[in-house]
Amino acid sequence: MSSPADSERDRLDSPRKREAIELFRGLPPRYDALSAALSFWQDPRWRRALVDAVAPRPGERVLDVATGTGMVAAELVRRCECTVVGIDQSEAMLARARARFAARNGARVELIAGQAEALPFADASFDALTVTYLLRYVDDPAATVRELARVLRPGARIASLEFGVPPLAPARWAWRFYTAIGLPALGRLASREWAEVGRFLGPSIRGFYERHPLERIVEYWREAGLEQVAVRRMSLGGGVLMSARRGV
Repeated sequence: MSSPADSERDRLDSPRKREAIELFRGLPPRYDALSAALSFWQDPRWRRALVDAVAPRPGERVLDVATGTGMVAAELVRRCECTVVGIDQSEAMLARARARFAARNGARVELIAGQAEALPFADASFDALTVTYLLRYVDDPAATVRELARVLRPGARIASLEFGVPPLAPARWAWRFYTAIGLPALGRLASREWAEVGRFLGPSIRGFYERHPLERIVEYWREAGLEQVAVRRMSLGGGVLMSARRGV
C-alpha cells in the first residue's frame, strides 16, 4: 500500500509534468523573442496586463509562479519598489532568469526551483501573486488554485494569464488554422525544440478547455476563497486574464 508521501511524489512527478519540463528544456536562449514573435507580439502585451491586474505597490512581497525566464518578475520590479520571489519547475528557464537579473544586481528578485502544487511558503506569505501559463501543465488545476490562494494574505491580489480559444467563430477558425498549420511551420524555422512547441500548443490548449471550461475555472477560484473574480479575454480571446482578491 502506498503512503501519503508516495502519493505526493507521484503527483509532483506525473507524465504531464515531465513532459512540460522536457518541452521547455531547449527553449530559454530565445524564449523571450520567439514567444513574442510567434504570438504576433501579443504575449508581451498580455504580460504587462497581468502586472496591471495586481498593481504592485512599494514595499509589497509578490510571488511570481511559473516565472520562466523572469519576464513578469522584471516588469513587477520595474513598476515599483516591491520585492519578488519567482518560482519555476524548469531549471533551464530559471538559469535564463538568473542571467537576466544578474545583470541588474539582483533587482530585488529571488529565484527558486519548486512546484506550484506544493509551494514552499507559509500560509499568508504574499501581498500579491502572478501566474503565467500554468494550469495546462498540472494534473489537478482546482487543487493548484487552492495552493496559490493559500500563500496569499487576506485581501491580497492574484492574477493569472493563460492561452485561450477565441469564442467567436471567425477568430476561432483563424486560431485553429494558425495553431494547426502556421505555428508548427514557423516553429520548424526556429529550431527542433520550437517545432515541438508548435505541434504541442494547439492540442494542449483545446484539450485543457475541453476538460476545464472557463466557467469551471472561475468556480475553482471561488472555491479556493478568491473573491471578485474577473475574466478578461484579450486579442479576440487568444489570451485569458483572470484576477481576484483573497477573501478576508
